[in-house]
Amino acid sequence: MSNVVVARSLDEARDALADHPDATVLAGGTDLMVEINRGLRRPSHVVGVAQVPELRQWSVADDRVVVGGGVTYTEMMAAPLADAAPALAQAARTVGSPPIRNAGTLGGNLGTASPAGDTLPVLAALNAKIVVVGPDGERRMGLDDFVVGVKRTSLGPGELIVRVEMDRPTGRQEFLKIGPRNAMVISMAGLALVADHDARAVRCALGAVAAGIPRASEAEAWVAEHIDWDNGAGVDDAVADEFGQRVAAASSPIDDHRSTAAYRRHAIAVLATRALKRAFAPGGVDDA
Repeated sequence: MSNVVVARSLDEARDALADHPDATVLAGGTDLMVEINRGLRRPSHVVGVAQVPELRQWSVADDRVVVGGGVTYTEMMAAPLADAAPALAQAARTVGSPPIRNAGTLGGNLGTASPAGDTLPVLAALNAKIVVVGPDGERRMGLDDFVVGVKRTSLGPGELIVRVEMDRPTGRQEFLKIGPRNAMVISMAGLALVADHDARAVRCALGAVAAGIPRASEAEAWVAEHIDWDNGAGVDDAVADEFGQRVAAASSPIDDHRSTAAYRRHAIAVLATRALKRAFAPGGVDDA
C-alpha cells in the first residue's frame, strides 16, 4: 500500500517531495494508472497535485503563453487559451476520450516523456521553457534538455513541473498526427509547425519518429528562404513537397507493433507538406 499525500498548495507539494524525493507525482493519473494496473509501477509514496491551484493557472500576453503543469487537455481546448496557442489546442483534441482529456494534464504529458506525447512537438515548435521547482529552487530548461530519452527526463529527486512558458508568434500554427484510427489512439507519427512572420522563420518539431522530439532545423532554414514573406500568398507545391522530404530526413523512426519505420518516414513527409500548405494558405496571417 502506497503512502499518499494530497497537496493543496505548491508549498505543500514541495514539502511532501522534500520529505520523500523519490515519491511519484500524481496529477490526472492517465499514464500512471496504466502502468500501475499492468504491474509496471509500484510506488511506495505518492504526492497528489491535482488540487494545487498554482499548477492550474495559465496566462496569455502579447508575445508569450504560460500554462501551468496541472492544466488539463480540456482546458487547453477552450478559448481564450486555445486562441493564443492553437496548435496546443489541436494536440489536446487528439488525446484520448473526454474523460481522459478532463483528467490528463500538460505536466503529466511532459513527465511521461513519451516520444508519442501529443503536446511535446507543439512545445518544441513554440520554443517552450519548462519550469520546475525542487530542493535547490527553480530551474528553467528547453524541451531538448528536459527530455533526455524515451520516457526519461532530467527531473531530479524532489523536483516538480510547475509551468511551461512558450512563444506566441504572429503566424499560423498546425499540429497533425496519424494513427491506425481517427481518435483515442497513440500517435504513429506527429508533427507541429509554427510560422513566425516577425522572425521570418518556420519551426517544425516531430513526434513518435525519434527517441526524443527533434526539430527539423535544416528543413526549417531551407524553407524560410523559399517563402514569400511579404505577400503571404501560399507556398509552391514543389517547395512544400521538398520541405516534406527534408523534414522526413530529420526523423529516425523504428519498426514496432504500431508501424514500420518506412511508413513513419513517409507519413511525416506527408504531414510536413500538408502543415506547411495550411500554415501559408492564402487569406492572410492568423494572428494567434
